[in-house]
Amino acid sequence: MALFKSKPVASKNELALRSTLVGKAWLRLGGTLLGRIAFSAAFALKAPYFATITPYVRKVEPGRAEISAPSWFFTHNHIGTFHAIASCNAAEAAMGLVMEASTPSTHRWLPKGMTVNYLKIVKGGVRATASLPENFDFSAITEGTDVPVAISIIDAEGNEVVNGTITTWVSPKPPRG
Repeated sequence: MALFKSKPVASKNELALRSTLVGKAWLRLGGTLLGRIAFSAAFALKAPYFATITPYVRKVEPGRAEISAPSWFFTHNHIGTFHAIASCNAAEAAMGLVMEASTPSTHRWLPKGMTVNYLKIVKGGVRATASLPENFDFSAITEGTDVPVAISIIDAEGNEVVNGTITTWVSPKPPRG
């Protein structure tokens, strides 16, 4: 019989998330429905333009984030379908989330450009996923460099309706002094 309970070993993803403010918040709140709703609301308040798509954060992990955006008045275009720019807003929200959760405190990032392909008209809500290149190593960045973030947006049936790339500029933070 063991006298001491051992703590569960944290996964590699959990350890990586613990190193960022967004990651810590997600680890604290992302495990329950109410927590995910609270996290999503705080996320939308931090970047108010994202509130127009009422993002619901579904997943945050190093190198990948996923949000959903429902179909409602402010995401519709003149023909009543999900607006192309609302899709771009969902893409940028997912990109911002993955960059905030993945970029170490030694570095900073800025969005630089977006290229998207509109593949299909969407009649309902969408799910946007943003992904960094596999095995991406921020510590290898010693001067400013472009970092592509792949974007995939699917509809309720699982069909890809928008894809593209958001280019971010990542650089080491200058020393304080």
